[in-house]
Amino acid sequence: MYGWIWRHLPGNVWVKALLSLVLVLAIVYVLFQYVFPWAEPLLPFNDVTVDRGMDAVR
Repeated sequence: MYGWIWRHLPGNVWVKALLSLVLVLAIVYVLFQYVFPWAEPLLPFNDVTVDRGMDAVR
């Protein structure tokens, strides 16, 4: 997959590297701004149960 993307980017090595960096940053931005906030209520990370037990009280 990465080879396919690299071959289809225009320009020389430096332009391809810059475009690759821009693509990665754009994907990270979309994930943090849209995908993760949408998926967060669906994930059970806030359903935490902590049982300290009797030994932790002493």
